Amino acid sequence: MADAHTDLDALVREATVRFLPADPADPSMWGSGFLVAPGWVLTCAHVLLPHLREDTGREFRVAGSPAYYGIDPVPARLERWLVKDPWSDEVPAAQDLALVRLVPDGDVEHRCVWLSDQAVLPVGERRVHGFRPADDPEQPYEMWTGHIADNVSDGRCSIRFTPMAEFPPGVSGGPVLDPVSGAVVAVTKFGRYGKDGGGAVPVAALRAFGTLYREVMAAHDLWHARHADGYGSWLHHQELLLGQEPGNADLWSPADQVTSLRLLARLGDPPPLGAVERLAQRVRNDRAPLAYPPPTAWRDGHGLLYGPHGRPFPAIAFLHYLRLVSLLVKDMGGKDTTTGAVAELDAWITARTRRVTPFQHHLVTEARLPDLARPRTGRATVGDAKLPERVVLPYPVAGERASVVVVEIEPLPYRNLHWQIRIDDGSGDDEIFDSEKDPDGVEHARLLERLRRPLDEAFQMADAANGHPAACEVVLPAGDFDTPVHRWQLAEMARLGDEAHLPLGVRRRVVLRDLARRGRADEAWTRRWDAVASAGRLSAARTPPGGQSPRRRHFTDMAACDIPVLCRPAGRGAGRRAMEMALETGHGIVLWHIEGHARSAACAGDCDTFHAGAAALLGETAAAHELPDRLRRIREEIHEGRDQAHWAEGVAVLYDDPGRPVPAGPLGLWSSPA
Repeated sequence: MADAHTDLDALVREATVRFLPADPADPSMWGSGFLVAPGWVLTCAHVLLPHLREDTGREFRVAGSPAYYGIDPVPARLERWLVKDPWSDEVPAAQDLALVRLVPDGDVEHRCVWLSDQAVLPVGERRVHGFRPADDPEQPYEMWTGHIADNVSDGRCSIRFTPMAEFPPGVSGGPVLDPVSGAVVAVTKFGRYGKDGGGAVPVAALRAFGTLYREVMAAHDLWHARHADGYGSWLHHQELLLGQEPGNADLWSPADQVTSLRLLARLGDPPPLGAVERLAQRVRNDRAPLAYPPPTAWRDGHGLLYGPHGRPFPAIAFLHYLRLVSLLVKDMGGKDTTTGAVAELDAWITARTRRVTPFQHHLVTEARLPDLARPRTGRATVGDAKLPERVVLPYPVAGERASVVVVEIEPLPYRNLHWQIRIDDGSGDDEIFDSEKDPDGVEHARLLERLRRPLDEAFQMADAANGHPAACEVVLPAGDFDTPVHRWQLAEMARLGDEAHLPLGVRRRVVLRDLARRGRADEAWTRRWDAVASAGRLSAARTPPGGQSPRRRHFTDMAACDIPVLCRPAGRGAGRRAMEMALETGHGIVLWHIEGHARSAACAGDCDTFHAGAAALLGETAAAHELPDRLRRIREEIHEGRDQAHWAEGVAVLYDDPGRPVPAGPLGLWSSPA
């Protein structure tokens, strides 16, 4: 065992690097990192921030240690970091990762560390590697290795080491090795400035890179598959560490792991949101451990099949998971079904299953996808015409344990606003997630700026709990219902393709709720909601009818399946009166156009287009709880087609469920200006 540990340390050192300025005459070192895939280096973002925050495209150099066959200094550039505020004095652990790309990435031969696929890490010993300053002017930096006796979790994206070692300057960004599993499990984040102990970021936090994470990890898994043979490989040393009984095919070996991750890496199509956890849950026959950030690659499901001490489940569990992945990919009908990747995966599963105890074979050969492996689909009809098939994610109902992010906004005296955010998980706990700290509130113009960070954090928590993007409820006074919340973006600036750059209503179900309805629901509201919920398919009621002014009878005389549709803003004029009547008569669902009737008080041709579109949308909605997601899908299509003139681009929806009331009481305290 000691020899295996020593050899693994050597493998880690060969892949550990330091960052240097582009100028060879400058001897300074920025910090440490390590190679994770051909041409890719992982480090902490704060190591690079002081040097790249003003110019993220600046070139620098990466070098290893000559004593451990490391790479010579080569040019490199930052590919991406998770930092949202480069000028902040402190980088949160969840954002403190950066991926660096070697400029001649195809020309540099180097080792790569083996990264753990486990999101939930068992407590245990760790070995920390990195570079520190040395006294030798010829070699001003040297490799350092520290042995940490134990570690504890410190939040979802942070590990805190127990005070057993003093971390020298320079090792931040270096790899943290688990000597039991033989995998790198974290990135060193900090020491305690002259004290012992420190902290690290688990490698699972890489999932926040999204598509880039899948690209890098696929390259990682394919590289290790190509370099699995030989006495000095990672695979060889992991087999020594595991100490499994030779020839016991019922155990999942490191060789099985390397092969299965290679096959999963060849599946180019990403898994649907939430599918990985649901497949793992089916295999485990229980609720899989909550992984954060949520799994985004097929390999992440492999990492959910370990016991509490980090030992893999029996081989049949992994084969069951792989078979479910194959079934889902084929069910999705993606490009993988035509490239041969699925066929190769199936062939290996079949061959490997033959080696498992026969009475277990049925778990693989008779595997069936769980009902919620992906959001359910349905094909509705209007008259004799079939509508296109849409993925429909039902909106949570009262008592359902699904997390919804609720943003409550209340006007304060003298025009400012107070806000607070809750995560409604169906438990009845009304705890505030975050709120405005200034007793004088925030100006209207700065509201979104103030909301971006806490909203992003709340969505990350809720998404992880759900396994898919959480819905967002914005609670406003009726006079502010025309606030374009579905166009909000969580990032003021973002890279192209970054999900933070998507408008809120494209990625999430965004609905409005009435601030005046806080607390207990009244009889009219409850009665109307129950009638709509039991009515099944919905229909549009143009309100008021063409050429008329809004009247109370327009709302009280509606059938149970009728939804008021206003082609004008809800915050002024006839639209304001119509919305007030809708709320007074108990309507919980209303559609309206926040920018309708821009030129005239009378309806025009675009109003007819709007009402026809709303009627088609409601006609294809088989139940009220489908409406928010069906509208989101239309917004997604508008965004992808960049059709700003689409009838639904300015549509807002009131979806105010009395079974899930907004808690009563004032949102907060405020002070009046002197």
